[in-house]
Amino acid sequence: MGIIKLENIRVFTNHGCMAEETKIGSDYRVDLEVEANLKTSAISDNLMDTVDYVLLNRIVKEEMAIASKLLETVAQRILNRVFKESALVTTARIAISKVNPPIGGDVEMVTIKMMDKRKNQIEVV
Repeated sequence: MGIIKLENIRVFTNHGCMAEETKIGSDYRVDLEVEANLKTSAISDNLMDTVDYVLLNRIVKEEMAIASKLLETVAQRILNRVFKESALVTTARIAISKVNPPIGGDVEMVTIKMMDKRKNQIEVV
């Protein structure tokens, strides 16, 4: 098993429950980590045998571009697509942070974290 991490993907988009958030937009930070069997690709040196991090980055950017009220909704969409589009991923973790959230205080960022595992995964003991 191995881990591929995309850290600090920066996106500007319009998520939020308040009308001004959806009009003005905000900066976001996304961290995505996936687990997969990387032994084959370590030997083959073939992109087809691994999880393509260019694909993962594209999924994050495309899903972040779809405005939602809640970051949890966006995170779940990203996790769903990762499992749908990369058969090698067994587990995925995501953190989405809204930078300088409009919550009436000096807060650097608010972050939600979610994790999911591939459904119907057969575990070899």
